[in-house]
Amino acid sequence: MLRDFQEASSAEIHNMNRRYFTQQMGIGLSGAFLGVPGLFTDASSLSMKSIKAKKLKPGATIGLVSPASSISDQKIQTAVTNLEGLGFRLVFGKNAKAQKGYLAGEDQGRIDDLHQFFQDDKIDGIWCLRGGYGSARLLPDLDYKLIRKNPKVLIGYSDITALLNSIYKKCGLLGFHGPVASSTFTDFTVQSLQSMLLETTIPPPIQLSEDKAYTIRSGQAEGKLVGGNLSLISALSGSPYLPKFKNKIVFLEDVGEKPYRIDRMLTHLLYSTDLHKAAAIVLGVFAGCEADPDDKSLSLKETLQDRLGQIAIPVVYGFPFGHVADNATLAIGMRTSLDTATGKLSFLESPIEE
Repeated sequence: MLRDFQEASSAEIHNMNRRYFTQQMGIGLSGAFLGVPGLFTDASSLSMKSIKAKKLKPGATIGLVSPASSISDQKIQTAVTNLEGLGFRLVFGKNAKAQKGYLAGEDQGRIDDLHQFFQDDKIDGIWCLRGGYGSARLLPDLDYKLIRKNPKVLIGYSDITALLNSIYKKCGLLGFHGPVASSTFTDFTVQSLQSMLLETTIPPPIQLSEDKAYTIRSGQAEGKLVGGNLSLISALSGSPYLPKFKNKIVFLEDVGEKPYRIDRMLTHLLYSTDLHKAAAIVLGVFAGCEADPDDKSLSLKETLQDRLGQIAIPVVYGFPFGHVADNATLAIGMRTSLDTATGKLSFLESPIEE
């Protein structure tokens, strides 16, 4: 998950923090929030209506936030160059450049930035500067009523998976799993962003990466999209912040994880969620997730086939989203269809409004 922020020197730091969070979320939150009124409201499975943000127009004002880890000056400049290049005006959150160890300052400061930008009428959209670790720490204290009353584009990926899925579950707001502001923006990435955020027509489908793709189980499916980074999705399991998977198209990706850890996370999801009731599972390119040559290990492909091939739904690997250079933007809660024969994930609606 830190691969998207190239300043990180070691995936092990990221994995250590992430494994700690997995233990805390999986062991603690499942019981800590039982019986608290409203915490288990689920817009993804109950009658709460999904809501869409307004499209971003040329010259829109974007609020920049750091909900997870802190960001370097060099990456801040990259973010400014990226978003100004798209024609946006930028406003930094008060705490966007803060630092506290591996976090971007205090939890409350990061929450305050999100709340401030959601309620500020002068801010048209909110873009996460980076991921790293820390977004999930904010979930119990987010003002979901405020967010639902002030729907805006929220975009990021990796650790931001926690925010996007929690906000969709609690508010019904479609959020955007796409590049953080400091990512490398390829032509493909920009085109995907523009089709999702700036136009209200139905975006074009995304196609499997031919050189990396393989089908684990063939078929066709329709459903709303949920998912994101596998490590965060697995860690949210057992908490009140993960949408139901039943009848959804679940998309997953990760980076820098050995096959046995991929195995462990998928096994955890199979035991603790309704993943087996999903409409389909679409997998990104799991960058840097192969075993070392001298490891006694299954390959990544063997691991995915072993864990997901047992589910009687379409499963396919190799879509361009997540920790890859060409990072397609996907909307959590967006109606989609999958056809493994054509290798296309097609969108059935626009994720934004005029």
